[in-house]
Order: sequence, then structure tokens, then C-alpha cells
Amino acid sequence: MMHIRTTLAALALALPLVQPAQASSLSDFLGKAMENPDLVNSVVGAVQNTIDANRTIGPKEEKTLGDGMAANLLGAAPLVNNAGLQSYVNQVGRWVASQSEAPNLDWRFGVIDSPNVNSFATPGGVVLITRGLMDRLRNESELAGVLGHEITHVLRHHVTRAAQSGKGREAVANALQGVAQYKTDDARRQLGANVLSGVSEVYVRGLDKDDEFEADVTGMVLAARAGYNPYALVSVLQTLGEINPSDSSVQLMFSTHPSPQARLDYIDRNVGSKLEKYAGGVENTGRFRAATGR
Repeated sequence: MMHIRTTLAALALALPLVQPAQASSLSDFLGKAMENPDLVNSVVGAVQNTIDANRTIGPKEEKTLGDGMAANLLGAAPLVNNAGLQSYVNQVGRWVASQSEAPNLDWRFGVIDSPNVNSFATPGGVVLITRGLMDRLRNESELAGVLGHEITHVLRHHVTRAAQSGKGREAVANALQGVAQYKTDDARRQLGANVLSGVSEVYVRGLDKDDEFEADVTGMVLAARAGYNPYALVSVLQTLGEINPSDSSVQLMFSTHPSPQARLDYIDRNVGSKLEKYAGGVENTGRFRAATGR
């Protein structure tokens, strides 16, 4: 596709770096959502007005939709109880996002306590990576590549478009139901799996494989602009390709993405050695080791 092939040229790697935007805390956001039924109800009600496939969704409406999806994900799988790790992932994520055309978006990043190997981006700038995937990353450049991939989904409005599809609208509505019930541990356990599955269903039903390919290529470019080795994403995909597809921890991810090998083949055809001069970028850092204990 032409828009994929021109990504490397369109995103000029030589542009000056800018400072990352400040973003509000995901913990604060979730707390407000859980304590304010009116906010929750307004999010659920807004779904009917924002995911009509025949109209354009503005930034405010897109953020409302994304916050509703994020609240459900965080209610089903809360943030890992590690303030240092959360702060670190936000530092890396905001820095990579600052290399994009939307540095001042309300970017928020977090690691959710799920053993599944996956990551999610919701409209408006919330990016979540699971503990299961975080545990498999070997250095900071791999983290930057994964976050760059998810940042691209936000920039290109991939999830919004998926939510506007017929099947996506149904999946979003299902995923947003019951968020107000996350006030007790029993309710969280009961609804958690359904919510994660429901939000993932948006990807299953709506995201096109070309969206994933575009997110890989542009994510590599953003990582390179941020000073990382862009080919670290290749290493992540190789790691994922070594996991048995029958492993329950990857079944959701493999159902929402092209196979790791298909993604590697696409990168080989469309990126090849074009980013080779940036391969000497940062790979590992002391802060990665401090935050992860590895």
C-alpha cells in the first residue's frame, strides 16, 4: 500500500526532538471513573453518539470513547502495583510519543496486571502493556518499539475506525457495559475476563491487518527518531514467534494480530535496511534494569 511505503519518507527522522507532553495519572483517572457513576454513565451513553460509521468523530468524542475503553481495561486488569515501573514506562512512552505529529496529546501509559502477552491502545492516547508482555521484553529499545506500535494506532485512529465498523460497534457496547460494577473484588473477578475479551474483540472484528503493518513500520520510525535501535521491534516479533500458539497467554494477541512471521516478512520487504544507520541507537539502559529487575 502506498501510504505504508511512504511512511519512512513522510516521517523525517532529522526533525528536531521536542520535550514530551505531561499526562495525567492513569491511577487518578481510574479512581475518578470508579467513584463517579455519572462519569461512567456519560461514557456509556456517548458510545451511541460517537461510533456511528457515517460521521466523523472529533478529538473530544474520541477521547470519551477511549477513556471508557481504558476504564474497562483497568477495571478488569488493574495497574501493576509498582510505582517505579509505571513511572518508567510513562517516561519512555511519552518520549517516543513526543517524536510524533501529536506530542501534546494526553498520552498516558501503564502496565496492567495480566499474564496475557498483549498491548492495547485506546482512542485519545491511553496505551497499556500487559505484565505478560513486559516480562518478555529484554531491553528499553524493545519497549520503545512496542509502545511506538501502539502510539501509531492512536495517531492513525485505527481503533476508532475499528469501533465504527458494524461488528466493532457491538463489541464496544458490550465492553463498556458493567463498568460501574467494578467497585468490589468479586465483581472485578467476574467481569474482568469478559471486559478484556470485549475490548480485544474490537481489534478482532475491526482492525485490518494493514493497520498492524502500518503500526509496525511507523513504530520503528518513531523509535528511531527517539534515539533507539528501530530493529528492536524485530527482536520482539522473533520472541513472540517462538511462543507456542496454543499457549493461553498469547491466544488473544494472536487472534488480533497477523502472525509474527507475517509481520517480520512485511518489515523485511518494506523497511529492509533503510533504517540501518539508526541501528546503533540506544538498546538497554540502567533505568530499564532498575525498573524491571533484569
